[in-house]
Amino acid sequence: MLIGIDIGTSSSKGVLVRPDGTIVARASRPHTVSSPRPGWAEHDAEAVWWADFVAIAGELVAAAPSPITGLGVSGIGPCLLPASADGRPLRPAILYGVDTRATAEIEDMTASLGAEAILRRGGTPLSSQAVGPKVMWLARNEPDVFARTSLLLMASSYLVLRLTGRYVLDHHSASQCDPMYDMHTADWARDWCADLAPDLTLPELFWPGDVVGTITAAAAEQTGLPEGLPVTAGTIDAWAEATSVGVRSPGDVMVMYGTTMFVIKVEPEPRPHPALWTTQGAFEGTYSLAAGMATSGAITDWLRQLFAGSFSDLVTRAAAVPAGSRGLLMLPYFAGERTPIFDPAARGVLAGLTLSHGQAEIYRAALEGTAYGLRHNLEVMGGAQQRVVAVGGGTQGDLWAQIVSDVTGVPQQLPAETVGACFGSAMFAASAMGHPVADWNPLARTVTPDPARTAKYDLFYEHYRALYPATRDLAHFLAADQLGN
Repeated sequence: MLIGIDIGTSSSKGVLVRPDGTIVARASRPHTVSSPRPGWAEHDAEAVWWADFVAIAGELVAAAPSPITGLGVSGIGPCLLPASADGRPLRPAILYGVDTRATAEIEDMTASLGAEAILRRGGTPLSSQAVGPKVMWLARNEPDVFARTSLLLMASSYLVLRLTGRYVLDHHSASQCDPMYDMHTADWARDWCADLAPDLTLPELFWPGDVVGTITAAAAEQTGLPEGLPVTAGTIDAWAEATSVGVRSPGDVMVMYGTTMFVIKVEPEPRPHPALWTTQGAFEGTYSLAAGMATSGAITDWLRQLFAGSFSDLVTRAAAVPAGSRGLLMLPYFAGERTPIFDPAARGVLAGLTLSHGQAEIYRAALEGTAYGLRHNLEVMGGAQQRVVAVGGGTQGDLWAQIVSDVTGVPQQLPAETVGACFGSAMFAASAMGHPVADWNPLARTVTPDPARTAKYDLFYEHYRALYPATRDLAHFLAADQLGN
């Protein structure tokens, strides 16, 4: 048997899988993101990452009908978890691009190193997604913590360290530590790292599917996993999920419907873009263009709570509303926005409200707003798309995926299994043990765009693109007031 476990933004999930890809057992644990201040997003590594892992591992081990032979892990990222030399977390982990605290450091670091040099060397401009500015923020704002920091960890590498004692990081995750990684040498940008954090010990780099160690006696006692079990390096969850649905070849695109919306396009070579993220791929010799919206499912959940309703009821009622939400248009920038505008001070806008609009129209407008945002990102990505595979909780049911295909004009393939990144992590473990995984997750169906709705959405999309520049100054004023500036 093989186990894959993933630490997500709002929950952790695990699967127990046979070598042919058959899922024998599943387990999950919900958790929350801590936001101690506006613009901050944190996880407690011990109370969330490790506690979830231990609980899920124990449940899967108990369900295993035969010996477990491999373990793969993944998690949210890029994150900054500062740790002491013995691996002890020194503060809660600062999460990926949804945490926007380091805006001043992004500006200062870009001015110091040069925007062109950063893009040329690392492939990606500095944004709230980058780890480097958050390291600088830590040095400026929590100097006592920074002085004691020896290790830089993410969710997957923290688990690997706890399980095996090895301090490692995969190349993909490292390539999101801008400006600390050099895409051309596939190694740390050691001169820039030394200037940023001279006392930081950089982790040894591997590829996500490489076996990097085995379960120690101490970890076996805590988790129930067998001592000596091989563990792969792991990676950031989105790339593990892309692996789980076969997005591996140049031109393949994965759209992940989750708390945030994430898009990965596989490229044969680095293609730096000032409005996107260019990274190493999940496999040696491949690269990625990636895009990420700061919110998507987070908005639908906020509306569900605001309306004190259920998802099924809201979806049913929203499905009866015609395309265009009876004249509503939403900017989904409720937590700022990542790609392609890189504006942490962007804010949500709902335009066109009248007294005749109700919950169904507003909920549909939210789904359409995220679809417009996805179209914007896909257009910036450009180039030939071999196929688009959709994954995540938002693909359950037909409405949201259909709206996205109608808005973008692009068919979406839905796989048989959408269990998530933990399935991809199990795939990495299976491959490391010599098991073929190409047929693990066949496609189940395709969502095709409706030409009539696409034509209507084309008109709305023009105004969507105009709405952000028209409201940007006002949004920045309001954001400053929200942050107490």
